[in-house]
Amino acid sequence: MHNHEVGKSKYDAALSLYNTTLNDEDVQAAVKSIIENKVAENNTLDVKKFLFSTIELTSLHTEDTDESILALTEKVNSFVEDYGELTNVATICIYPRFTKLVHDSLEADDVKLVTVCGDFPHSQTYLEVKVAETALCIQDGADEIDIVLPVGKFLSNDYEGTCDEMEELKAACGTHRMKVILETGGLKTASNIKKASILAMYSGTDFIKTSTGKQMPASTPEAVYVMCQAIKEYYDKTGRKVGLKPAGGINTVQDALILYSIVKEVLGAEWINRDFFRLGTSRLANLLLSEIVGKDVKYF
Repeated sequence: MHNHEVGKSKYDAALSLYNTTLNDEDVQAAVKSIIENKVAENNTLDVKKFLFSTIELTSLHTEDTDESILALTEKVNSFVEDYGELTNVATICIYPRFTKLVHDSLEADDVKLVTVCGDFPHSQTYLEVKVAETALCIQDGADEIDIVLPVGKFLSNDYEGTCDEMEELKAACGTHRMKVILETGGLKTASNIKKASILAMYSGTDFIKTSTGKQMPASTPEAVYVMCQAIKEYYDKTGRKVGLKPAGGINTVQDALILYSIVKEVLGAEWINRDFFRLGTSRLANLLLSEIVGKDVKYF
């Protein structure tokens, strides 16, 4: 009991350095202002090309097969031949069992392999299983690992248990980058999103990500705005830059332009690159490609 109290106070002390008492209506108003005043100026061909280059091309379906994942990988491999003037997508994001298959067949330069781990999408199994799964994916060739925040523990105010899990999984990743999916739709409030963002960064994550895409609402502009605020405040206090990945519910080019505008406005130009900004989506790739080339394209 004593150790739990000590642990709890450590995390509460970390949170106390930040403003975590947020008003959801204030967040909505700030987002509305950015949408009204900034999105139009970012609606350019260069921005759309950049957004395409940040896509984590994602296939996380119950019905995924070796054949379907291989076909997706081959599309990424051939992209440079078909659209040589454009930068390829940033990553392919898949389930653990396909890691070795994609690693062995991915030939595209500068496209990384991302695997979702740790009992995606619910994060409700034994920690030992999460660690083993993560280690196996690294062994099979994953470049980056996406894990899910243990939302139930967080909502129970078990910050020690929440952070211990993230720290152990980050240790299992070694030098490979880890993203923590906050599942913002389950966190409900701006204050919870801010707290979860800070705890994830405090625990060593390299990126924070909005959603698994399996729970609605998924990636909302409001959640992204709060996460950007958290990243900026954390950077100002620690000097460590953490990336942002909106994912799930990014259905249109306009959705992507809104998220880009929020990141640019809150975090600035330093975050407008593939090392610190990604978009987790599958449907957006064809939509952006169509707008870039000026005709309807169904490439992926």
